[in-house]
Amino acid sequence: MSPVLDAALDELASVAATGSEAELLALVRLCESVARRVDAISTSAIAGLDDQGAFLTRGYRSAARAHLCDLMGWDYVEARRRASVAADVHTRTTLDGTPLPARLPSAAAAFGAGEIALRHVDVIGRVLSTDAAGRLSPEQWAGVEAQLATDATRLNPSELQTLGTALVALLDQDGAEPDFTPAPVNELRLTRHACGGSIKGRFQDPALYDAIAAVIDAKAAPLTADDDRPAPQRQAEALADICGHVLDHGDLPDTGGRRPVLTVIVRLEDLERRARSAMLEFGGTSTPAALRTLACDAGVIPVVMNGAGQPLDVGRATRTIPDGLRRAVTARDRGCAHPGCDRPPSWSEIHHIHHWEHGGPTKPDNLVMLCRAHHRQIHHTDWAVRIRDGLPEFVPPKWIDPHRTPRRKILAHLAAA
Repeated sequence: MSPVLDAALDELASVAATGSEAELLALVRLCESVARRVDAISTSAIAGLDDQGAFLTRGYRSAARAHLCDLMGWDYVEARRRASVAADVHTRTTLDGTPLPARLPSAAAAFGAGEIALRHVDVIGRVLSTDAAGRLSPEQWAGVEAQLATDATRLNPSELQTLGTALVALLDQDGAEPDFTPAPVNELRLTRHACGGSIKGRFQDPALYDAIAAVIDAKAAPLTADDDRPAPQRQAEALADICGHVLDHGDLPDTGGRRPVLTVIVRLEDLERRARSAMLEFGGTSTPAALRTLACDAGVIPVVMNGAGQPLDVGRATRTIPDGLRRAVTARDRGCAHPGCDRPPSWSEIHHIHHWEHGGPTKPDNLVMLCRAHHRQIHHTDWAVRIRDGLPEFVPPKWIDPHRTPRRKILAHLAAA
């Protein structure tokens, strides 16, 4: 490594060790910018070596196996990603010396300038390598590549994948159904073993599968933050719980938007102080912020106690969000609305943007669907959410984005519109 580069890295390391909050935030952004430029230079070198036949002469069939697996010690998935990006964004020459343009010219320009990361280029390359993308005309294909390269400057790789897939599907005109559609195969096999048994099923009817998945999903959420059971175990135990409930009661529990009922016990003196705090059913004093979070999307039964701990009044269970309105918000947000979050509606809650206790109305343009993690984030951090043009958008704190540029989740059914 050159002395100049060594000195620069040492200076960055000293800032990391002693810098202020503002300096550390700036350092993180600088390191990401440098890493993107270094990745672009590295992939250029890989492409150059491959173009010169350096790997073939050493007995390797691919750059991924040679340079990145053996030389760099990376696993094959990462090695293949970098080799693919190198092939996509750099020019090549034929055996007779004819130059060939980069397969992804727009992405190559943005990657070389440090505007997008290697993972963005990888996503664009994979989206445009699908069968559906192969059916596009050359003009359409080039247009999608240019648009995705531009969108990659504001989206993370997962969001870019959603947008690209939706855009290609919209443009793919080879989607006509065949004249004959075979009947879907739906089967479930139960096999008894000496200890227990096994269940194996296949559902080609999407409606049947969706009904089964919805019920299991409703019961398979982690019980607590410390619930470390793997997803297959939670789903298996959820299925057993559901079947046991049917045996006991003859029907399934309500799901699909019905939220848990929360009993909040408020002491008389707290009520007289305008309910600045409250006691939860299982003990402990709830802060106003935590109480607002709970009350956003739960059935609430008010219980007023006197000084001797005797109940003075027990109200009826009420819902802050009616079922019909919850379904409307679900249809709009399709789960947690925070950009990059993939939590489904059954794992999400409804949040009043302008708090209900402060006069905020219970109507769609004041409601947003959030998973529990992002619900807490909105209540306890400087993130803000609002509805604009009928859709939720999130405004990051200044320490994340000094310009506080609003962000939106990419939804597949709207992305290509």
